[in-house]
Amino acid sequence: MVKRIAFVLAAAVAGAPGTAVALAADPVPPVMAALGDSISAGFNACGWYVSCTSRSWSAGDHPGVNSHYLRLLALGPAIKGHNRNFAVPGSTSADMAAQAQKAVAAKAGYVTLLIGAQDACVASESKMTPVATYRARIDRALAVLAPSGAKVFAASIPDLKRLWRIGKDNVLAKSFWAIGGICPTMLANAGSDAKKDKARRDRVRERVQEYNAQMAEACAAYGPGCRYDGGAVFSYPFTLDHVSKWDFFHPNADGQRALAQATFTNGFSFDRSPLAREDPLAQRKPEQDAPEQRTPPEEEPVPPPSPSATPKPSLPADGAIAQWPAAGWSTQ
Repeated sequence: MVKRIAFVLAAAVAGAPGTAVALAADPVPPVMAALGDSISAGFNACGWYVSCTSRSWSAGDHPGVNSHYLRLLALGPAIKGHNRNFAVPGSTSADMAAQAQKAVAAKAGYVTLLIGAQDACVASESKMTPVATYRARIDRALAVLAPSGAKVFAASIPDLKRLWRIGKDNVLAKSFWAIGGICPTMLANAGSDAKKDKARRDRVRERVQEYNAQMAEACAAYGPGCRYDGGAVFSYPFTLDHVSKWDFFHPNADGQRALAQATFTNGFSFDRSPLAREDPLAQRKPEQDAPEQRTPPEEEPVPPPSPSATPKPSLPADGAIAQWPAAGWSTQ
């Protein structure tokens, strides 16, 4: 299985923009939509346990994040105000077909899809979504989008194990994970080096890799209208500086900004030439970020010294909070 995953991801990278494969430029769409869960909804990126769609890596409009939407807007004014965000915190692959229907109704010509952390981040391993079920759900969502001709950008799921690795020695992170019951399959007993806990983390990480392999295959089956990120999100070397201090799980504004950059540069090559004569903003390269803007202190306060005094957020039935698909990104 591991060899098969490596083959699929290698094939996806080989066909991604920025590699030796030449891809024709695509026109800028008049409408875009974000599908997914809390990461695309900007959960905890600017408020206490609320969605913050303005900071979404995909459809946000905050200049500090420089989302896909703002990068497309820099190519032409037609898309202005037509950034739809249908991502819902707590969503799993089971919710993608319904979100896809909303994107079609909105006439979205460009759709981003990032889903799967909630399929793995559940109360126990036995409750993780089977790989075949995950694939079938993704296929259904893409089948909904296909007749519309929408371009689809499919992002890999972040690496949950990397989140554990960078936070396992942080007292606050471990406290929030334990108090909030955050992603028990990966983060339970975060300080443990017991063989059974190590094996559990490895199995959950492998499940995420299997989901990513299925996303890559489903995207390839969709045809040239879909681009997979080649594992860019899964392999991103994020740190605690990219993670919200309100839960040590979801990406903060800096994390959303990093996601926007890593994904856009591994997606479609949008055509700027038709816009250059009429839109001065089209002269700006889409991958050119604005000067670094970190989240203002008042938007990312230091959590209270005693995590035990922090109210526990309400949890879905499976025991996981509305997750940052795992603050994900990677290194073994």
